[in-house]
Amino acid sequence: MMSEGNHVEACRHPLCLGDYDFEHIAHFARRRFVDGVDTVSLLQQAVSKREKEEIALVCLLDVEDDVIRDIQLKCRHAGQCKVTDCRDRLKKMIEQDLAARKP
Repeated sequence: MMSEGNHVEACRHPLCLGDYDFEHIAHFARRRFVDGVDTVSLLQQAVSKREKEEIALVCLLDVEDDVIRDIQLKCRHAGQCKVTDCRDRLKKMIEQDLAARKP
């Protein structure tokens, strides 16, 4: 979530992306879509399995929303998943960051 000063706050919603931290995912989303680092490079630079999972979630931003809705999630929060809300927030953040970089 964006706050004043272009700072990303961690998602406080317990059902959002399971137990992943929105701020960590936003970091990788910026590196991928704003800085232009390719997915393979991000995965090679990851220092943990969790970082690789967060990078994989960022890659799903390229998948159409209708396809994401059709995926059967297998996590403890699947019935109340807010992944589309988080995707919308990430996409908006990326658009704002890209717009701020334009001369």
